[in-house]
Amino acid sequence: MKLQLALDLVNIPEGIELVKEVQEHIDVVEIGTPVVINEGLRAVKEMKEAFPDLTVLADLKIMDAAGYEVMKASEAGADIITILGAAEDASIKGAVEEAKKQGKQILVDMIAVKDIKTRAQELDALGVDYICVHTGYDLQAVGQNSFEDLHTIKSVVKNAKTAIAGGIKLETLPEVIKEQPDLVIVGGGITSKDDKKAAAAEMQKMIKEAAKA
Repeated sequence: MKLQLALDLVNIPEGIELVKEVQEHIDVVEIGTPVVINEGLRAVKEMKEAFPDLTVLADLKIMDAAGYEVMKASEAGADIITILGAAEDASIKGAVEEAKKQGKQILVDMIAVKDIKTRAQELDALGVDYICVHTGYDLQAVGQNSFEDLHTIKSVVKNAKTAIAGGIKLETLPEVIKEQPDLVIVGGGITSKDDKKAAAAEMQKMIKEAAKA
């Protein structure tokens, strides 16, 4: 089980400063979609150059032209690139093919997918690396989470790793850990804290203890 820090509401210098604070307690740093929109793939490149030992995820939420977009993100230094579960199978295949060529990984974001179970099985068969259940900001605002969806995909996925994102905080982390995802993605649960390093350290400690249990 790994801990991923999602950076959504920062510019490049702020993002680098934030990662400096918590780098010893995180495994993956995510350049969130808002950062990519505001700063471009330069954000991915500069983060990877600043932290070559960290896994960098580019949250492109690809929907089309997948092979090309995966290639460009790979060139910028991304280790993992995201595509939407709602994308066409042809796009998923294109993303997987290009990622394999580049020695990178594909994470499928299941945001807004209605039939999670069936789509997870299909995506698993298409050879993606991670399948991620995700409660977006707009649904978090009305109190929803993805914990049940994680249980659903864990029950059907045979090859892909699983991930969960959306509103995970220290208080809800034990519930997430129980389902044993491979990747726990946390944004505001760390970035909104005064002591970000302490929050990340505590989360990583809980994850490591669960792995030993």
